[in-house]
Amino acid sequence: MKLRILSGGAAQGIVTALAGKLKTETGYEIDGTFSAVGAMKEKFLSGAPCDLIILSAKLIGELAQSGHLAAGTITDLGVVFTGVAVKEGDPLPAVADAPAFKRSLLAARGIYFPDPELATAGIHFMKTLDRLGIRDMVAARLRPYPNGATAMREMAKAAGEGLIGVTQVTEILITPGLTLVGRLPREFELATTYTLAVSARAEYPEAARRFAEILTGEEAGPLRKAAGFEP
Repeated sequence: MKLRILSGGAAQGIVTALAGKLKTETGYEIDGTFSAVGAMKEKFLSGAPCDLIILSAKLIGELAQSGHLAAGTITDLGVVFTGVAVKEGDPLPAVADAPAFKRSLLAARGIYFPDPELATAGIHFMKTLDRLGIRDMVAARLRPYPNGATAMREMAKAAGEGLIGVTQVTEILITPGLTLVGRLPREFELATTYTLAVSARAEYPEAARRFAEILTGEEAGPLRKAAGFEP
């Protein structure tokens, strides 16, 4: 039996880390699809099978209002910040404030980030480039991908130095070959609350409720912290 999950990419690490506990307790395996939150919402609304959904709090709220979620199952997973990454071993760029971040982006050979229309971090990053006044200046070096995890994997595989990645901290931490430089400068800081809920059309609602408890429970606190979630 498989518990079907639609989730923003930010939660992939913690879901994977706790999948074994669910299987040990219930026999259910995880069948998870992870990508930009906007894309996952669209997939859910198109009728894709789903027992448990994990998106930004805003999008979960929208689904709740339209009656797509089981009553009493909405629970916050935690807060995730958007961060900056480089390839392991590369010099760490300056990102402490807006002028330093601007200089680092202008010096980068390639800038990797998630979908600028459907991913929380991608949408925010494009707004940040506009606020810095450099979108056109770095346009040729922008490397968007469908989600942050894919963007970070591609960056890790790319040859050479001078690459910068911008996505949710959780997606940076689960990607081998990358180093987390830090959060975006305070002027552009983005903290996103990720929230989960059982689908109103869940085939296995009890298993979904149990996995929600596992993901958000006190015992998993250290794992959530290690994965990049803040309380």
